[in-house]
Amino acid sequence: MLMCEHYKPPDRYNEIVESQLRETGFYYVSQIGVVQCQSAMVNALVERWRPETHTFHFPVGECAVTLEDVAMILGLPTNGLPVTGPTMSSFEALEAECLHQFGVAPRKTDCRGSFIKLTWFRGLKDRIVLNDDVHIQMYVKCHIMLLFGLIMFGDKSGAAVHWKFLPLLRNFGGIIQFSWGSACLAHLYRSLCRATRVDCKKIDGPLTLLLTWAWIRLPFLAPIPGNPRLFPIANRWRNWERENYGYRYTSLENYRRLLDDLQEGQFVWQPYGIGDIDPYLIPLAIRHNLVLWSARVPLISFECIEWHATDRVMRQFGMR
Repeated sequence: MLMCEHYKPPDRYNEIVESQLRETGFYYVSQIGVVQCQSAMVNALVERWRPETHTFHFPVGECAVTLEDVAMILGLPTNGLPVTGPTMSSFEALEAECLHQFGVAPRKTDCRGSFIKLTWFRGLKDRIVLNDDVHIQMYVKCHIMLLFGLIMFGDKSGAAVHWKFLPLLRNFGGIIQFSWGSACLAHLYRSLCRATRVDCKKIDGPLTLLLTWAWIRLPFLAPIPGNPRLFPIANRWRNWERENYGYRYTSLENYRRLLDDLQEGQFVWQPYGIGDIDPYLIPLAIRHNLVLWSARVPLISFECIEWHATDRVMRQFGMR
């Protein structure tokens, strides 16, 4: 059985930087609270994932996590430039980039290869005095790197983040121009594909996105949701374990049986209709890209390139 880390929520931030978080597109994902992982359900979903099609195979048909789900569940921008660029593995290059953007650099003990420990970014963030635009931008960049390591691109340790993302944050005004949502989805696809291998013992990636998607699509398997008038939608299950203590003990065998017996009508093909969520709760910046969510395109995040095969899951967009 695959091990799943219980990921922590995004770090808190000073309210002074709220407008800057909105400008960069990371405000909504910063609002997500503790969404506890459920290992048995993740394992049951992995068993249904097919790497060759990038879809889950259920008795009622094929389905997948799409750009629409990323936008609605995490509140990330899904249109823009690809998240990619040159990468260098040397510590000297890492050190130079950090000196350029923060004026300080991590020691080798603060790094693990090309990964910088989240504790270094957290410590730097706590020391920054928000007395001018330069320091505010440094603070926001630290916060974004923590989001990368905790929510969007987390590795199996859950304690470090690859420094390759830092060069994309140099131009503060240009951070919003990247399609961070599609990069996050690419990492989820890659994590699911790796998890299907016989020798894989642990799964990484944006598990909050995966679990919330499953609970929305398969509501009869979900814990009791909280306030339905929250955005991003992941927060419907913030702190779910407090009120659903017994749910965490549902076994893998039970999930297998329930998915094997899945009937038409139990899977929600279009969960974001007017009857399910108030359209006025969805920010205009998110709704603005809805025409692109069904696009059949590659999802890019540096060396991680996966196919968004929406032609196989058109029922999720109200089509045949």
